[in-house]
Amino acid sequence: MRKKLGRHLFAGRYNRKWTLALFDLLCCVLVAIFYYELIYKAAFRLSPEGRSAFLLQSVLQTALIMLARFALGLYGNIWRYDNAKAYLILVIADGLATTITYVILRLTAEQLIVNQYLGGKQAIIIGTLICLLALSSRFAYSVMYKSYNRRNHQHDKIPVAIVGAGQLGVLLVEDLQDNPNSRYQPVFFIDNDANKVNYRLADRHVYSEKDGDERIQLEHLKDVIIAISGKSSEDLSKLYYHYSELGCRVRVYDSLVSYESSQKRERPAIRDFTVEDLLFRSPLNVETEKSFAYYRDKVVMVTGGGGSIGSELCRQLAKCHVKKLIIYDIYENNAYDIEQELLRRYGDTLDLEVIIGSVRDADRVNAVCTEFSPDIIFHAAAHKHVPLMERSAGEAVKNNVFGTYNVANAAERCGAEKFILISSDKAVNPTNIMGASKRMCEMIVQSRTDSKTSFAAVRFGNVLGSNGSVIPLFKKQIAEGGPVTITDKRIVRYFMTIPEASQLVMQAGAMAKKGELYALDMGKPVKIYDLARDVIRLSGFEPEKDIEIREIGLRPGEKLYEELLMKSGTLSKTDNDLIFIEKDEPYSREVVAEKMEILQAAIDDFDLSGATMKKAFSAVVPTYCDAETVNKEAENAPEMRE
Repeated sequence: MRKKLGRHLFAGRYNRKWTLALFDLLCCVLVAIFYYELIYKAAFRLSPEGRSAFLLQSVLQTALIMLARFALGLYGNIWRYDNAKAYLILVIADGLATTITYVILRLTAEQLIVNQYLGGKQAIIIGTLICLLALSSRFAYSVMYKSYNRRNHQHDKIPVAIVGAGQLGVLLVEDLQDNPNSRYQPVFFIDNDANKVNYRLADRHVYSEKDGDERIQLEHLKDVIIAISGKSSEDLSKLYYHYSELGCRVRVYDSLVSYESSQKRERPAIRDFTVEDLLFRSPLNVETEKSFAYYRDKVVMVTGGGGSIGSELCRQLAKCHVKKLIIYDIYENNAYDIEQELLRRYGDTLDLEVIIGSVRDADRVNAVCTEFSPDIIFHAAAHKHVPLMERSAGEAVKNNVFGTYNVANAAERCGAEKFILISSDKAVNPTNIMGASKRMCEMIVQSRTDSKTSFAAVRFGNVLGSNGSVIPLFKKQIAEGGPVTITDKRIVRYFMTIPEASQLVMQAGAMAKKGELYALDMGKPVKIYDLARDVIRLSGFEPEKDIEIREIGLRPGEKLYEELLMKSGTLSKTDNDLIFIEKDEPYSREVVAEKMEILQAAIDDFDLSGATMKKAFSAVVPTYCDAETVNKEAENAPEMRE
């Protein structure tokens, strides 16, 4: 038992401290002996007074040095992972101790019998020697440890080229070399900076891109890591495609955790490329402290709070320290998942209420709003799948249009401060029931400019990673061995990430006044075919070789492109350069009521084919048109020529 306890104590971190302290003490003694034998004896000869004086000075200086090192925490360092700061603190500690020794000797030498043997200069010399010995011993230990560690594990590591000979690249090389658990061995840098090419950095040669490509092929490298800070998404995409074509697996070294999270790592880390990295634009920064502060101490209700956008809204709102968060959703599984996530993260610090109910149930919505009197309502509950809504047109109208109408009425009755509708780019000149229903929802919102409640709607494109979006479908098809199915190789769409979408909605909510229709500048449209190829590559396969991409034809109501949200001359800017307001001429409440009566009549006149509902939408949404007609002229659309 005693042997085990002894081994445990010997292995403990406090033993490491005392071992290093004893080593330093031994160094001080050795320096004193060295100085005494080679310099002091020759200067003062041997005498009892001289030996006493030297012993007195040595003990005093050694004690002060050890005390200073303990006081500045030097024995809490693990010196094999040393850095310049630790060495600087060591110099400061020894310099401080030596200075104090010098001052004491100068002030007390005249009162000491052995004053002729004491001198400030020799204290400085001894202090300098002790400091140099400590620095060199620690540095030698660090170098030997790292050298042994690198040599011992080098044969197990994968050779990799580092693209980017900058500060981030150097940090990556050091991390890969010094970490015994690292999978990679950095071989060389690739950089196009003429001031770096053909020089050495972190003991690695820097090649130009052209020469680097040749070295990759010559050394048969299969891995490349991009370590360049501040690169745009377009530049990263080009680098990814360039090295992928060389047959390399490409990764990136940065602080990003995920595009589905707004949090960053404290330190950079190696991660795989994501589809979001290849969208040819950087993630849009629509989050502002001002908009987030707006929600503090507010009672906020989110309908459809368990869905992709709704749940992310709830996460962002929880960060804002809202007074109360109400999640309203018909699907109990999703509502339960976000409830448990928020409870794990915030516990009792978040006042959370989860209500199961449908927006189609006006009485239920009114009861909830009356009970909790929300200040702000985000209306995210909706049916959104285009093909399903084409086959179930009546359900789309009941849930999307009349659901929005019910929640808007409840917001007014309970005196809500704001009501924010989540809309879609498919509402722009819609060619399907889902898009037309969303356009009708926008009309409901825009007609309430006379209300004490501020109404607004927010339009954006497809959301990456949301339920039912193409990327989860592609990944599932790839996992099953393919084929990956797309409706048409020509089809293009606008994309944004879940955090972008939710933060846009929140900022619009903070800015909303009277019936505005907000839209986001989403950049260039993306071909779904190219997106499918990217997802296949990122999954480790070769498109059309390992995994087939198969066209299955456009679905009912689907058009080849969604129209640009930014081309209207009626747009006006907001404080955020990426957010615009579409100034449509709003319909009156009476006109909207008449349109809803037409839709209700179409619901009552049940028609499984949806022809009756399509005819009704042609009457109530002037911009609604047939998808086939639009697709025939698609080649002339500016969106298809981007």
